[in-house]
Amino acid sequence: MPAVTPRQWTTLPTVKEPDQGDKERAILHLVTAPSLLEGAGFPVRRPWPTREIGFRQADPFLLLDHLGAVEYAPGEAKGAPWHPHRGFETVTYIMDGAMEHHDSQGGGGMIRNGDTQWMTAGSGILHDEMPPEELVSHGGLFHGIQLWVNLPQKLKWTPPRYQSLEASRVTLLASEHGDALLRVIAGNLAGYQGPGVTWIPVTVIHASIEPGARLRLPWPKQFNTLAYVLAGAGTVGSDAVLIHEGQGVQFGEGEALTMTASQTAEGPSQRLEILLLGGEPIGEPIASYGPFVMNSHADIVQAFDDYKTGKMGSVPAVELKKTPSADD
Repeated sequence: MPAVTPRQWTTLPTVKEPDQGDKERAILHLVTAPSLLEGAGFPVRRPWPTREIGFRQADPFLLLDHLGAVEYAPGEAKGAPWHPHRGFETVTYIMDGAMEHHDSQGGGGMIRNGDTQWMTAGSGILHDEMPPEELVSHGGLFHGIQLWVNLPQKLKWTPPRYQSLEASRVTLLASEHGDALLRVIAGNLAGYQGPGVTWIPVTVIHASIEPGARLRLPWPKQFNTLAYVLAGAGTVGSDAVLIHEGQGVQFGEGEALTMTASQTAEGPSQRLEILLLGGEPIGEPIASYGPFVMNSHADIVQAFDDYKTGKMGSVPAVELKKTPSADD
């Protein structure tokens, strides 16, 4: 897993473990992510929204798609052709392989091997996310996630914004005992700030925990908190709930998170690879349909009308020749 991983962790700044008296978060819900097809027909695993972890439980996070890890044969790689979004942000983090992005505002580029694209759809934008020609032609390893982050009503009409967060910009930290690597993509962990600029208070971290190691982290008590296993297995929470690749959890209240990697290494990384998400809940009504997330049914109707009349932008002519538009 070439998501940015330094050879030596001992030289990194360390995150001090929480005090023993700090309340450890227990697990409220455990879910095994169902599989489905997205975009032009590529498989994803989606731990939320589900029956167990819905919009209210995950607030402010709307959706998580786990793409891969998969070894594509030549001609197999697919993506998501041009489509609209309004009312939230999309975060695409690629651990292996590459994806190419374009949008109607002129943003985008190639993201690969630890890069992240953070796109604020806001008032409305068109974009596509496609595998590069090399991956389509020759095949290869691909592994990534896409996260949807909600925006409060007062920010749903903010102008679109694109952030390219290269792997070299990710804030790298080590656990207090040096047996876990923490990649802070956005938000704050123990005073260390990730490179992503967010509209609302959220933290996004990819942690790699060595076999048998335990990771304890301080965590804002006002955050809703979720975790998803990208690879490997272990336990999470004060109640040591067993968890493995493809499963996600919602944590309860508290000021500390605990995760322990299995003694027996699993998967190509040999570590427990886990995505940690924390955010201050928005607490507003959610109306969601397809690529739009607003506050009411009337907002959704307006979004479709604005898309059809071109108010969310148009596909650049050079891209229109290459890829047919899609309404998904």
